[in-house]
Amino acid sequence: MDRQAIIETALNQLDGSGSDAEWAAVELLRRHAGDRLPGLLLTQYRAASKAGRRASCVYHATRYARTNAEAVQLGKEALFDRAHGPRYRACLLLAYSLDRTALPGLRKALEMGSASSRDDFRAAIDAVENGNHHYFVDREHSGMMTLNIR
Repeated sequence: MDRQAIIETALNQLDGSGSDAEWAAVELLRRHAGDRLPGLLLTQYRAASKAGRRASCVYHATRYARTNAEAVQLGKEALFDRAHGPRYRACLLLAYSLDRTALPGLRKALEMGSASSRDDFRAAIDAVENGNHHYFVDREHSGMMTLNIR
């Protein structure tokens, strides 16, 4: 099987289940796609009809959010997803990115977005404004919780 076929097969395994098969597919993608992975995940996100697949794309792009503009773009687009899971993952990704260009979209999402995600939008804004990605999970700034990305 050639590299492109391996990548396509692995992308089709992303379903948001967190299964061993999905994680194995992610490892294959990391090895075979390399720096192209965030762009592939963005394309996959845009084409996905199922929320689990979209959430998976955002989640697996998070580790690249500090160094890759396509990963940040994916987070920005997912802020307005119709499902809660991708929106939550978008907030996490953007909080981790600490990218201040995400603030206008986060504020717009807070103002116009789903009520079920408002706390997540606020937490992501707080993390970016304070330059501390841990604040996304440590919403009281206790110093007792950390956000670890794998």
